[in-house]
Amino acid sequence: MSGNPFEVADDSPVYVISVAAELSGLHPQTLRAYDRLGLVSPGRSSGRGRRYSLRDVLLLREVQRLSQQDGVNLSGIKQILELGAELDRARRMLAEMTAEIAQLRAELESTRAVAARLAGLVRNRAAGAQLVPVRNLGGSAPAGQAPHQGPPAASSQPTAASHVASSGVASTGAPSEENN
Repeated sequence: MSGNPFEVADDSPVYVISVAAELSGLHPQTLRAYDRLGLVSPGRSSGRGRRYSLRDVLLLREVQRLSQQDGVNLSGIKQILELGAELDRARRMLAEMTAEIAQLRAELESTRAVAARLAGLVRNRAAGAQLVPVRNLGGSAPAGQAPHQGPPAASSQPTAASHVASSGVASTGAPSEENN
């Protein structure tokens, strides 16, 4: 609805039986008979009077067309109307399910994207990368890691290998033959 206070929905029961009869081209007694047979069942006012909607009027016209032009009896018309109503319900359900499937597909794609991202992080973690990269700006190491040091600098302190070579002791612990 567009917000117009005088606009009425197609299924709003607003027409009394005499107006509905005139709009449908049928006698009021025919509308009562159709109501008793369950072909077109209008809404009721608080005083139990019949109130027809625009949809009811259109349905009355369809009943008249099927009966007058197509020669369908009232029992056949009732089955046609019931099947039409069932078809409308099935179409609404199909539209709802189609919308739900579209939503589930979007959620599935989103979940797959998250799973792929997590799998990539796990692979990187297995290769030694951190799950969450941490920058070391302050010079202190992240928890559980030794601070990063550059390449070992040349030292003026003698190493074990230089000490062994200068003392003449081989790796076996015996004096080398050169120094004897």
